[in-house]
Amino acid sequence: MKNQTERETLASRLGFILLSAGCAIGLGNVWRFPYITGLYGGAAFVLIYLLFLIILGLPIMVMEFSIGRAARQNIGIALRTLEPPKTKWHVYGPLAIVGNYFLMMFYTTVTGWLFAYFVYSIRGDFVGLDTAGVGQAFNNVLANPVSQGLWMICAVCIGFLIVGRGLRSGVEKITKWMMLCLFLIMMILAVHSILLPGAHAGLKFYLLPDFGKIVDAGLGEVIFAAMGQAFFTLSLGIGAMAIFGSYIDKKQSLTGESIQIIILDTAVAVMSGLIIFPACFAYGVNPGAGPSLLFVTMPNIFNQMAGGRIWGGLFFVFMSFAALTTLVAVFENITSYWMDVHGWSRRKTCIINTVAIIILSIPCVLGFNVWSAFQPLGAGTGVLDLEDFIVSTTLLPLGSLIFLFFCSQKKGWGWNNFLAEADTGDGLKYPAWARFYITWILPVIVLVIFVKGYIDIFSKLL
Repeated sequence: MKNQTERETLASRLGFILLSAGCAIGLGNVWRFPYITGLYGGAAFVLIYLLFLIILGLPIMVMEFSIGRAARQNIGIALRTLEPPKTKWHVYGPLAIVGNYFLMMFYTTVTGWLFAYFVYSIRGDFVGLDTAGVGQAFNNVLANPVSQGLWMICAVCIGFLIVGRGLRSGVEKITKWMMLCLFLIMMILAVHSILLPGAHAGLKFYLLPDFGKIVDAGLGEVIFAAMGQAFFTLSLGIGAMAIFGSYIDKKQSLTGESIQIIILDTAVAVMSGLIIFPACFAYGVNPGAGPSLLFVTMPNIFNQMAGGRIWGGLFFVFMSFAALTTLVAVFENITSYWMDVHGWSRRKTCIINTVAIIILSIPCVLGFNVWSAFQPLGAGTGVLDLEDFIVSTTLLPLGSLIFLFFCSQKKGWGWNNFLAEADTGDGLKYPAWARFYITWILPVIVLVIFVKGYIDIFSKLL
């Protein structure tokens, strides 16, 4: 096991914030957030979502960072380092790493789709196609296991090439540039969408709260949707944040850093809406169109735009950056585990895991074609749905519950130890008065999300 004093560190505070934000920023922001906002009435939903982001996501993020920084280790062994003698908290450590692998088993495939769509858009493959033609083009992508597999391999190799360059010269440096490019491209796309004829209706829908739409959708349903989106968007519970906590010094308190990361994460989600909703309304497209919004609806919109190939290419390169930053962050977490626990070199770890994750990702690729008859969660589902269920509905809430109990209970790391670590350094301190909420109320909220996820899945099977 690597000595903690020899551990690599990030070069700057900005690198830590952008890397952590890059991990949080992913398809949940730029894919799920816009369509779920459209589904549940626009701005009124956004306000409820922001509330849950603060009361639900922020505390658990601070805990992950605190565990990582206190142990100076990957989540795979950090719990063992911090737990009281003769306790078993460390059992979850390797399971959290397994969760990282499960996430990559389908995230790499979706990232491959985004790479493909960037190339197709620039090449003009969608030009001249009607709505049905664009839909069929996406079906053709899914139906071809060889092409889809090659794009997935491309995503895995690019991600591990970046990680293989090292923490500072690879992960930190390249992610910083990707994040800066991501924000620049988003601003260009948002301004362009806002200036489209008829875009004002989309802005009104998105930015002016209409609480009547919440009543129409059902208050309970909207609250659960906002709660789930706020919880899942930050990818908490599998140690993907703890790893970056282990790479930083103690100059800054972790609450202030977490708030900045959440602000960046939310800014990307909100700006995604500024790109998508004005464009949808400008061209008469349903903003609650579901997941097809990304791969069918948006190419149709770009087809109708002047210079649509350029705007479509920019949109999908921005989407690719958002997905790739998450890949790099999770690959770094996986890499760190094998380096910390088994003493492997970074190069050896990256080579072995490149092969391993490509192999592990093949079932997701085949799930849309060769194995399409396999529908594990009911009609219309596939391998991706099963893998997403294992991560999003099981491991993320389960891991978050473990972190909550570990940081608040005397038989775990304990509240005082957590608070001392979170508050070390300059900046905003964690509210000590929140102890009752963290100990008794927040675990119930997470448990409700966990149970509701299972009810939603299995009610469809009955």
